[in-house]
Amino acid sequence: MAVQCFGCDLGTNTIKIYSREADTIFSQKNMVAIEEKKGMIAYGDEAYDMYEKAPSNINVLYPMAFGTVASITYMQEFLRAFLEDHAKGPLKGADFYMALPTDVQDRVFSTLVQGIGLKSKHVCMVDKPVAAGLGLGLDVTQAQGVMLVDVGADTTEISILSLGGTVTSKLIKMGGNKMDEAISGAIRREYGYYIGGKTAELLKRELGYVPGSADKKIEICGRNMALGLPALLEVNGDFVAESIKEQLKTIVDSIKMILERTPPELGVDIIRNGIFLTGGVANLTGLDGLIAASTNIKVNTVEKPEECVARGLSRIINEKEFRDLTFITKEQTYN
Repeated sequence: MAVQCFGCDLGTNTIKIYSREADTIFSQKNMVAIEEKKGMIAYGDEAYDMYEKAPSNINVLYPMAFGTVASITYMQEFLRAFLEDHAKGPLKGADFYMALPTDVQDRVFSTLVQGIGLKSKHVCMVDKPVAAGLGLGLDVTQAQGVMLVDVGADTTEISILSLGGTVTSKLIKMGGNKMDEAISGAIRREYGYYIGGKTAELLKRELGYVPGSADKKIEICGRNMALGLPALLEVNGDFVAESIKEQLKTIVDSIKMILERTPPELGVDIIRNGIFLTGGVANLTGLDGLIAASTNIKVNTVEKPEECVARGLSRIINEKEFRDLTFITKEQTYN
Protein backbone atom coordinates (compact mmCIF):
# COMPACT_ATOMS: atom_id res chain seq x y z
CA MET A 1 0.00 0.00 0.00
CA ALA A 2 1.33 3.44 -0.93
CA VAL A 3 2.37 5.77 1.87
CA GLN A 4 -0.14 8.51 2.55
CA CYS A 5 0.92 12.06 1.74
CA PHE A 6 -0.38 15.36 3.08
CA GLY A 7 0.23 19.01 2.27
CA CYS A 8 -0.39 21.23 5.31
CA ASP A 9 -1.07 24.95 5.48
CA LEU A 10 -1.40 25.75 9.17
CA GLY A 11 -3.03 29.17 9.17
CA THR A 12 -3.84 31.07 12.34
CA ASN A 13 -7.56 31.14 11.55
CA THR A 14 -8.00 28.08 9.35
CA ILE A 15 -6.06 24.89 8.76
CA LYS A 16 -6.03 23.51 5.21
CA ILE A 17 -4.71 20.01 4.50
CA TYR A 18 -4.42 18.43 1.08
CA SER A 19 -4.68 14.64 0.99
CA ARG A 20 -3.13 12.92 -2.03
CA GLU A 21 -5.20 9.77 -1.50
CA ALA A 22 -8.51 11.66 -1.38
CA ASP A 23 -7.26 14.33 -3.83
CA THR A 24 -9.13 16.85 -1.70
CA ILE A 25 -8.38 19.89 0.44
CA PHE A 26 -9.87 19.55 3.90
CA SER A 27 -10.46 22.81 5.76
CA GLN A 28 -11.43 23.56 9.36
CA LYS A 29 -11.23 26.48 11.74
CA ASN A 30 -7.90 26.25 13.58
CA MET A 31 -9.36 26.22 17.08
CA VAL A 32 -9.45 23.79 20.00
CA ALA A 33 -11.79 23.58 22.99
CA ILE A 34 -10.05 22.52 26.19
CA GLU A 35 -11.99 21.40 29.25
CA GLU A 36 -10.40 21.28 32.68
CA LYS A 37 -9.16 17.78 33.58
CA LYS A 38 -10.41 16.34 30.26
CA GLY A 39 -8.13 18.00 27.72
CA MET A 40 -9.30 18.64 24.17
CA ILE A 41 -13.03 17.99 23.76
CA ALA A 42 -13.51 19.57 20.32
CA TYR A 43 -11.50 21.01 17.46
CA GLY A 44 -12.01 22.86 14.21
CA ASP A 45 -15.46 24.12 13.25
CA GLU A 46 -17.02 22.42 16.29
CA ALA A 47 -14.69 24.32 18.63
CA TYR A 48 -15.37 27.56 16.73
CA ASP A 49 -19.09 27.12 17.39
CA MET A 50 -18.25 27.15 21.11
CA TYR A 51 -16.14 30.31 20.83
CA GLU A 52 -17.52 33.18 22.96
CA LYS A 53 -20.30 30.84 24.17
CA ALA A 54 -18.45 28.36 26.39
CA PRO A 55 -18.64 28.28 30.22
CA SER A 56 -15.61 29.21 32.31
CA ASN A 57 -14.36 25.61 32.61
CA ILE A 58 -13.94 25.35 28.81
CA ASN A 59 -11.19 27.35 27.15
CA VAL A 60 -11.54 27.86 23.38
CA LEU A 61 -8.33 29.04 21.77
CA TYR A 62 -6.18 29.23 18.65
CA PRO A 63 -3.12 26.92 18.83
CA MET A 64 -1.44 29.10 16.18
CA ALA A 65 -0.57 32.81 16.41
CA PHE A 66 1.17 35.16 13.95
CA GLY A 67 2.03 32.31 11.58
CA THR A 68 3.78 30.10 14.11
CA VAL A 69 2.82 27.53 16.75
CA ALA A 70 1.55 29.10 19.98
CA SER A 71 0.86 25.76 21.69
CA ILE A 72 2.64 22.77 20.20
CA THR A 73 0.76 20.32 22.46
CA TYR A 74 -2.70 21.48 21.39
CA MET A 75 -1.63 21.83 17.75
CA GLN A 76 -0.37 18.25 17.77
CA GLU A 77 -3.63 17.01 19.30
CA PHE A 78 -5.59 18.98 16.70
CA LEU A 79 -3.50 17.69 13.78
CA ARG A 80 -3.68 14.05 14.81
CA ALA A 81 -7.45 14.19 15.42
CA PHE A 82 -7.95 16.02 12.12
CA LEU A 83 -6.02 13.39 10.15
CA GLU A 84 -7.68 10.45 11.90
CA ASP A 85 -11.13 11.85 11.13
CA HIS A 86 -10.49 12.82 7.49
CA ALA A 87 -7.81 10.53 6.07
CA LYS A 88 -8.50 7.13 4.58
CA GLY A 89 -6.34 4.20 5.60
CA PRO A 90 -3.39 3.91 8.03
CA LEU A 91 -1.47 7.06 8.88
CA LYS A 92 1.76 5.47 10.08
CA GLY A 93 4.76 6.59 8.05
CA ALA A 94 2.84 9.30 6.16
CA ASP A 95 4.81 11.97 4.29
CA PHE A 96 4.18 15.64 5.03
CA TYR A 97 4.80 18.79 3.02
CA MET A 98 4.56 21.85 5.27
CA ALA A 99 4.08 25.43 4.09
CA LEU A 100 6.65 27.54 5.96
CA PRO A 101 5.88 31.25 6.44
CA THR A 102 8.63 33.85 6.16
CA ASP A 103 10.66 34.38 9.37
CA VAL A 104 9.37 31.16 10.99
CA GLN A 105 11.92 28.47 11.97
CA ASP A 106 11.52 25.27 9.97
CA ARG A 107 12.32 23.03 12.93
CA VAL A 108 9.11 24.20 14.69
CA PHE A 109 6.97 22.62 11.99
CA SER A 110 9.21 19.55 11.75
CA THR A 111 9.01 18.98 15.52
CA LEU A 112 5.25 19.47 15.38
CA VAL A 113 4.72 16.68 12.84
CA GLN A 114 7.26 14.29 14.32
CA GLY A 115 5.61 14.66 17.72
CA ILE A 116 2.17 13.36 16.71
CA GLY A 117 3.42 9.77 16.76
CA LEU A 118 3.01 8.75 13.12
CA LYS A 119 6.73 7.97 12.60
CA SER A 120 6.84 10.08 9.46
CA LYS A 121 9.93 9.43 7.34
CA HIS A 122 9.72 12.59 5.26
CA VAL A 123 8.72 16.04 6.54
CA CYS A 124 9.49 18.47 3.74
CA MET A 125 9.27 22.25 3.96
CA VAL A 126 8.06 24.56 1.22
CA ASP A 127 8.34 28.33 1.43
CA LYS A 128 4.75 29.49 1.79
CA PRO A 129 4.95 32.21 -0.92
CA VAL A 130 6.33 29.65 -3.39
CA ALA A 131 3.46 27.26 -2.63
CA ALA A 132 0.95 30.10 -3.01
CA GLY A 133 2.41 31.00 -6.40
CA LEU A 134 2.04 27.42 -7.61
CA GLY A 135 -1.51 27.38 -6.25
CA LEU A 136 -2.29 30.36 -8.45
CA GLY A 137 -1.32 28.27 -11.46
CA LEU A 138 1.97 30.08 -12.00
CA ASP A 139 5.29 28.46 -12.86
CA VAL A 140 7.39 30.15 -10.19
CA THR A 141 10.54 28.39 -11.43
CA GLN A 142 10.80 30.76 -14.39
CA ALA A 143 13.03 33.85 -14.50
CA GLN A 144 10.23 36.35 -14.03
CA GLY A 145 9.13 38.48 -11.12
CA VAL A 146 5.93 37.50 -9.31
CA MET A 147 4.53 39.63 -6.49
CA LEU A 148 2.29 37.93 -3.93
CA VAL A 149 0.38 39.58 -1.09
CA ASP A 150 -0.96 36.95 1.31
CA VAL A 151 -3.32 38.59 3.81
CA GLY A 152 -4.16 36.24 6.67
CA ALA A 153 -5.74 36.46 10.11
CA ASP A 154 -2.68 37.63 12.06
CA THR A 155 -0.10 38.47 9.41
CA THR A 156 0.36 39.78 5.90
CA GLU A 157 3.22 38.29 3.89
CA ILE A 158 4.46 40.31 0.89
CA SER A 159 6.87 38.49 -1.40
CA ILE A 160 8.68 38.82 -4.72
CA LEU A 161 9.40 35.45 -6.35
CA SER A 162 11.69 34.44 -9.19
CA LEU A 163 13.43 31.22 -10.26
CA GLY A 164 11.67 29.17 -7.59
CA GLY A 165 12.82 31.30 -4.67
CA THR A 166 12.00 34.42 -2.72
CA VAL A 167 13.94 37.49 -3.87
CA THR A 168 12.63 39.76 -1.14
CA SER A 169 9.81 39.52 1.38
CA LYS A 170 8.27 41.17 4.39
CA LEU A 171 6.04 39.69 7.08
CA ILE A 172 4.01 42.23 9.04
CA LYS A 173 1.80 41.56 12.06
CA MET A 174 -1.32 42.93 10.46
CA GLY A 175 -4.30 40.93 9.26
CA GLY A 176 -7.97 40.22 9.62
CA ASN A 177 -7.94 39.92 13.42
CA LYS A 178 -6.56 43.45 13.82
CA MET A 179 -9.34 44.70 11.54
CA ASP A 180 -11.93 42.91 13.67
CA GLU A 181 -10.47 44.55 16.79
CA ALA A 182 -10.60 47.95 15.09
CA ILE A 183 -14.29 47.48 14.22
CA SER A 184 -15.13 46.37 17.77
CA GLY A 185 -13.24 49.33 19.24
CA ALA A 186 -14.92 51.83 16.92
CA ILE A 187 -18.41 50.55 17.83
CA ARG A 188 -17.55 50.71 21.51
CA ARG A 189 -16.36 54.32 21.23
CA GLU A 190 -19.05 55.57 18.85
CA TYR A 191 -22.13 53.76 20.09
CA GLY A 192 -21.24 52.47 23.55
CA TYR A 193 -21.89 48.88 22.49
CA TYR A 194 -19.77 45.83 23.11
CA ILE A 195 -19.69 43.20 20.34
CA GLY A 196 -17.90 39.87 20.10
CA GLY A 197 -15.19 38.86 17.67
CA LYS A 198 -17.57 36.80 15.53
CA THR A 199 -19.85 39.81 15.04
CA ALA A 200 -16.93 42.06 14.11
CA GLU A 201 -15.77 39.46 11.59
CA LEU A 202 -19.29 39.34 10.13
CA LEU A 203 -19.30 43.12 9.62
CA LYS A 204 -15.89 43.00 7.94
CA ARG A 205 -16.87 40.13 5.68
CA GLU A 206 -20.29 41.48 4.67
CA LEU A 207 -19.54 45.20 4.37
CA GLY A 208 -15.82 45.20 3.49
CA TYR A 209 -13.89 48.36 2.62
CA VAL A 210 -16.26 50.50 0.58
CA PRO A 211 -15.97 54.19 1.61
CA GLY A 212 -19.16 56.14 0.99
CA SER A 213 -21.44 53.10 1.31
CA ALA A 214 -23.66 54.47 4.06
CA ASP A 215 -26.70 52.99 2.33
CA LYS A 216 -25.52 49.40 2.86
CA LYS A 217 -26.39 48.37 6.41
CA ILE A 218 -26.42 45.33 8.68
CA GLU A 219 -28.30 44.92 11.94
CA ILE A 220 -26.27 43.24 14.67
CA CYS A 221 -26.76 42.39 18.32
CA GLY A 222 -24.44 43.80 20.97
CA ARG A 223 -24.50 44.74 24.62
CA ASN A 224 -25.45 48.29 25.48
CA MET A 225 -22.67 49.20 27.91
CA ALA A 226 -24.73 51.87 29.66
CA LEU A 227 -27.67 49.56 30.36
CA GLY A 228 -25.77 46.30 30.50
CA LEU A 229 -28.41 44.66 28.32
CA PRO A 230 -28.36 43.11 24.84
CA ALA A 231 -29.72 45.36 22.11
CA LEU A 232 -29.85 45.66 18.33
CA LEU A 233 -27.66 48.10 16.43
CA GLU A 234 -27.53 49.07 12.75
CA VAL A 235 -24.06 49.53 11.26
CA ASN A 236 -23.37 50.80 7.74
CA GLY A 237 -20.56 50.13 5.28
CA ASP A 238 -19.07 53.59 5.53
CA PHE A 239 -18.57 53.16 9.28
CA VAL A 240 -16.76 49.83 8.80
CA ALA A 241 -14.56 51.28 6.03
CA GLU A 242 -13.56 54.17 8.28
CA SER A 243 -12.85 51.74 11.15
CA ILE A 244 -10.34 49.60 9.22
CA LYS A 245 -8.67 52.20 7.01
CA GLU A 246 -5.55 52.50 9.21
CA GLN A 247 -4.98 48.74 9.17
CA LEU A 248 -5.32 48.65 5.39
CA LYS A 249 -2.98 51.63 5.08
CA THR A 250 -0.31 49.67 6.97
CA ILE A 251 -0.63 46.83 4.45
CA VAL A 252 -0.55 49.18 1.44
CA ASP A 253 2.49 51.05 2.80
CA SER A 254 4.34 47.75 3.22
CA ILE A 255 3.51 46.76 -0.36
CA LYS A 256 4.95 50.06 -1.59
CA MET A 257 8.09 49.50 0.49
CA ILE A 258 8.68 46.09 -1.11
CA LEU A 259 8.08 47.54 -4.59
CA GLU A 260 10.71 50.21 -3.89
CA ARG A 261 13.23 47.47 -3.02
CA THR A 262 12.45 45.35 -6.08
CA PRO A 263 15.11 45.26 -8.83
CA PRO A 264 13.90 47.13 -11.95
CA GLU A 265 14.11 44.00 -14.12
CA LEU A 266 11.65 42.22 -11.85
CA GLY A 267 9.58 45.37 -11.46
CA VAL A 268 8.80 45.30 -15.18
CA ASP A 269 7.37 41.78 -14.82
CA ILE A 270 5.22 42.86 -11.89
CA ILE A 271 3.81 45.82 -13.80
CA ARG A 272 3.04 43.53 -16.73
CA ASN A 273 1.54 40.65 -14.73
CA GLY A 274 0.11 42.55 -11.77
CA ILE A 275 0.03 41.84 -8.04
CA PHE A 276 -1.50 38.52 -6.91
CA LEU A 277 -3.71 38.64 -3.83
CA THR A 278 -4.07 35.48 -1.70
CA GLY A 279 -5.08 34.51 1.83
CA GLY A 280 -8.43 34.52 3.61
CA VAL A 281 -8.67 38.32 3.84
CA ALA A 282 -8.12 38.59 0.07
CA ASN A 283 -11.91 38.16 -0.07
CA LEU A 284 -12.38 41.54 1.64
CA THR A 285 -14.53 43.68 -0.63
CA GLY A 286 -12.59 46.70 -1.89
CA LEU A 287 -9.12 45.51 -0.90
CA ASP A 288 -8.00 44.78 -4.47
CA GLY A 289 -9.22 48.17 -5.65
CA LEU A 290 -7.44 49.99 -2.81
CA ILE A 291 -4.10 48.30 -3.59
CA ALA A 292 -4.48 48.92 -7.32
CA ALA A 293 -5.30 52.61 -6.80
CA SER A 294 -2.38 53.05 -4.38
CA THR A 295 0.26 51.35 -6.55
CA ASN A 296 -1.04 51.96 -10.10
CA ILE A 297 -0.60 48.22 -10.69
CA LYS A 298 -3.46 45.86 -11.48
CA VAL A 299 -4.37 43.35 -8.78
CA ASN A 300 -5.30 39.76 -9.60
CA THR A 301 -7.78 37.87 -7.42
CA VAL A 302 -8.81 34.22 -7.59
CA GLU A 303 -11.64 32.03 -6.37
CA LYS A 304 -10.99 30.64 -2.87
CA PRO A 305 -7.75 32.58 -2.30
CA GLU A 306 -7.46 31.02 1.16
CA GLU A 307 -6.72 27.65 -0.50
CA CYS A 308 -3.90 28.86 -2.77
CA VAL A 309 -1.13 27.48 -0.56
CA ALA A 310 -2.81 24.09 -0.18
CA ARG A 311 -3.35 23.92 -3.95
CA GLY A 312 0.33 24.71 -4.44
CA LEU A 313 1.34 21.93 -2.06
CA SER A 314 -0.86 19.55 -4.04
CA ARG A 315 1.09 20.44 -7.20
CA ILE A 316 4.40 19.77 -5.46
CA ILE A 317 3.13 16.40 -4.23
CA ASN A 318 1.73 15.34 -7.61
CA GLU A 319 4.10 17.00 -10.10
CA LYS A 320 7.67 15.77 -9.70
CA GLU A 321 9.21 18.74 -11.54
CA PHE A 322 8.40 20.91 -8.52
CA ARG A 323 9.93 18.62 -5.87
CA ASP A 324 13.20 20.58 -6.02
CA LEU A 325 11.35 23.49 -4.38
CA THR A 326 11.23 21.55 -1.09
CA PHE A 327 13.85 21.23 1.64
CA ILE A 328 14.26 19.45 4.98
CA THR A 329 15.50 20.69 8.33
CA LYS A 330 19.10 20.30 9.44
CA GLU A 331 17.93 18.00 12.25
CA GLN A 332 16.45 15.58 9.70
CA THR A 333 19.64 15.72 7.63
CA TYR A 334 21.70 14.51 10.58
CA ASN A 335 19.30 11.72 11.58
